[in-house]
Amino acid sequence: MDAIVLNGVTKQFGEHLAVDGLSLRVPVGSLYGFIGPNGSGKTTTLRMILHILLPDSGEVEVLGRRETRAAQDQVGYLPEERGLYKRMTVRRLLRYFGQLKGASGPSLDGDIAEWLATMGLSDWADKKIDTLSKGMAQKVQFISAVISRPALVILDEPFSGLDPVNADVLKDAVLSLKRKGTTVVFSTHDMGVAEQMCDRIFMIHKGKKVLDGTLEEIRAHYGSDTIRVRTSGGAGALAGLAGVKEVNDLGNTQEVRFSGDPQALLRSLMDRTTVQLFEIAHPTLHDIFVRIAAPGREVTTHAMA
Repeated sequence: MDAIVLNGVTKQFGEHLAVDGLSLRVPVGSLYGFIGPNGSGKTTTLRMILHILLPDSGEVEVLGRRETRAAQDQVGYLPEERGLYKRMTVRRLLRYFGQLKGASGPSLDGDIAEWLATMGLSDWADKKIDTLSKGMAQKVQFISAVISRPALVILDEPFSGLDPVNADVLKDAVLSLKRKGTTVVFSTHDMGVAEQMCDRIFMIHKGKKVLDGTLEEIRAHYGSDTIRVRTSGGAGALAGLAGVKEVNDLGNTQEVRFSGDPQALLRSLMDRTTVQLFEIAHPTLHDIFVRIAAPGREVTTHAMA
């Protein structure tokens, strides 16, 4: 069974078409990444899955059901706009959110204690929310989304604003949920996180699905037209060379979209400068994202093999 099925879903706000005929399937137990530029329709799509918004047309099925509030006790949600009851203590707040989703008794208290220990928050259990740092509060809000042991967890930009240590703690928690069979959907602007963590990656741009598949399928679709180089001449050494279609200057290294014989490019570079690194590579997810979302590019759905 798929945890989420969207069939031809459309949502419009006034003159703005936020989501345009979107179809999508999220397998049960998967870690599914949603990516896309700001304003692409990611959050609108997530809110329709949660029935916070209703589609203008199309069907939304969650955990096998299509009713407007179906399966809500089995769905946990971390919104992009964070917000907690600041005068409540951490323990009381988590107990409240757990009870809202049907959890109760000793098992709920045990889960609260376990999650607080996992997140390094045990000493803050009886402190009020308004005494916590931003990172601590964000971890508490994550716990509030998962404390009822939902079958499906939806996280909107969960790692935004976290320092590297807390981001790693949260990543480990997300992977732990997946190992236990929970379906996790999260949106992110961090392409490195999406590459490292996700089973499948979905990209929406201007309301349309433009990518949907595993990282291997997405990279295979784009082929091996990327060459990574490092030379003493920097990006300037690539100027005007035959076959060079685009250069992404990363500072010490350049990623080159190239058409033709890579050995010819290497020879041309060696005639101009000292070559320290030259490797043929699949494009990174960051590179693919930029290719699709760059201003002026036509929006095209790319079917994965």
